[in-house]
Amino acid sequence: MKKNILMGLVFFLLLSCSRKEEPVISFYYWKTLFKLSQTEKEVLEDNHVRKLYIRYFDIGLHPHTQQPIPISPIRFQESVQRFTVVPVVFIKNKVMLEPNLDIDDLAEKTFRLIAEINKENNIGCQEIQIDCDWTLASKDNYLKFIEKFKKRSQKKLSATIRLHQVKYFKKTKIPNVDSGVLMYYNMGSIAPDSLNSVYDPKIAARYLKSLKKYPLPLDFALPVYSWGVHIRNQKVIGLRSKMNIEALTKDKNFEQTSAVFFKVKHSNYKNGVFYEENDLLKIEAIAAEDLKQMAEELKEHTAQPPKEIIFYDLDEFNLKNYEKNIFEQVISCF
Repeated sequence: MKKNILMGLVFFLLLSCSRKEEPVISFYYWKTLFKLSQTEKEVLEDNHVRKLYIRYFDIGLHPHTQQPIPISPIRFQESVQRFTVVPVVFIKNKVMLEPNLDIDDLAEKTFRLIAEINKENNIGCQEIQIDCDWTLASKDNYLKFIEKFKKRSQKKLSATIRLHQVKYFKKTKIPNVDSGVLMYYNMGSIAPDSLNSVYDPKIAARYLKSLKKYPLPLDFALPVYSWGVHIRNQKVIGLRSKMNIEALTKDKNFEQTSAVFFKVKHSNYKNGVFYEENDLLKIEAIAAEDLKQMAEELKEHTAQPPKEIIFYDLDEFNLKNYEKNIFEQVISCF
């Protein structure tokens, strides 16, 4: 009897030790003013969020000089002292396509502006993330920039990675960073068809088998946002943020014609945008079941479990579309 009990205890201990830790929950913050709403604060507290990936600024090209310039640097209206902050800089690919790009100068100025924002807001950071959807044509400049920036910053460096960069990494190459974050969204083309460009399982399936071969350690970014694709005469004329099906069903100027399409019944202005009669709005959203399916797909195909799942993005409008424990449900899939 004692022997059986002892064996049972040993088995239980082995089982406990073999359990994998769930990834932690983090968020991207992608507004130009850092100020948390009560709902956002509650979500962060309920999910024990300790790290925020905050967009500090974009880098684009000056329209006249074609020189790199910072766009819309963030302003902080409240303290972030209780969080580990990872500054994120989004660099438009056209910057890296410039043939005469001064990479040393860009790396220096990028780091200097991050440091200035940190100093002004009393923020210490140990990691910086570079977000750029580089291509075969821009890879040489991008990879050189990463080398220069890493040497200059002397900090942990992470980079966002897209699905095509995973599948074709031998051609697109791998940036010299400490880790990557796979952006598991924006998979398809924004088009007037009925497909969801944010998440399409058929498109994802073309790339997932490549994950186990990718040499860089990856965490995953998952989408919790929706938008409307504004269509006129079968052509996309713009993306409309912060639109959802529930709001449109209550608007008498719109008529729901399918699960995702709304037709404009009467010409009108909504949130400063003009909608002409017979225009269409296609709502592209991510349901809770989509998030769990995405997590299951990634778990099945990844070589090693992620340490973090970063949700894009922290915004009260997005958060209200999900039940309270959705983020815990998603990480439990791993």
